Amino acid sequence: MDTLLEERWQKDRDLFKAAVEQLGAQIEVQAANGDDAKQMQQAEYLISRNVDVLVVVPHNAEVAAGIVDKAHKAGIKVMSYDRLIVGADVDLYVSFDNEKAGELQAKAMVEKAPKGNYVLIEGADTDNNAHMFKKGQMNILKPLVNSGDIRIVFDQFTKEWKPVNALDNMRLALAANSNRIDAVVAANDATAGGVIQALAEQGLAGKIPVSGQDAELAGAQRIVEGTQTMTVYKPIEKLAETAADLAVKMAKGEAIYADKSVNNRKIDVPSILLEPIAVDASNIDATIIADGFHKREDVYKKTP
Repeated sequence: MDTLLEERWQKDRDLFKAAVEQLGAQIEVQAANGDDAKQMQQAEYLISRNVDVLVVVPHNAEVAAGIVDKAHKAGIKVMSYDRLIVGADVDLYVSFDNEKAGELQAKAMVEKAPKGNYVLIEGADTDNNAHMFKKGQMNILKPLVNSGDIRIVFDQFTKEWKPVNALDNMRLALAANSNRIDAVVAANDATAGGVIQALAEQGLAGKIPVSGQDAELAGAQRIVEGTQTMTVYKPIEKLAETAADLAVKMAKGEAIYADKSVNNRKIDVPSILLEPIAVDASNIDATIIADGFHKREDVYKKTP
């Protein structure tokens, strides 16, 4: 795993581990917490343990190609979990339709602000998912940019996905545009948190629509409060259980059927892509709360 510093990835770890053990397999989890060299060392350690399959959430999509090469030399198959490893012969990719996630974010912003100045606060440039989200966003925004209805006045990736870096970027966007911003496409709930902090400093929180992703508790609370417009909910229990089932099959050498493929700049990687769901104040109870992803009393709790 890239990191366990975010709530979302702790959920993935716990759900995946439980599903694997339920299937009678053994699992060992390592987390690099954003360190490429450490992630490579951890992979080498697991390869030396002769694991049957390596499941990787890459920190850097390109650097992680080296993990795939080393694993394959040892006869170990590699699954890319949620984030795609690029430039390598990945055996299987299990994720959500990340391009669609970006489309859902942009559509929600366009509904709130069909015209005006847009800010894009993207994810980490090193994460292939961030580029897929942006591609999806631009599928929706580009025709409106071409028509002149929307102007993208600030567009920046967020180093390491860190809220503090999103905060800095949003402060720059506000200063450069004299606070004249009509919508912010933030790539996930962590970056949205930084964006909303910057807006709050200018008395604009809740006045400008902001997207998010991952349905983190803080994001869900902000949706209820009215400072964040939406999040993209990815039912990670389904992701973790699907990936666990497939990982165990790979470990046993059983055939895997993937109905889609995603090009990773080297091959068309066999892929299983689950459907993301747009969540706002109108359907938050029927989705993330009904699924037990968060408790209703936690989501509707007054935050400081």
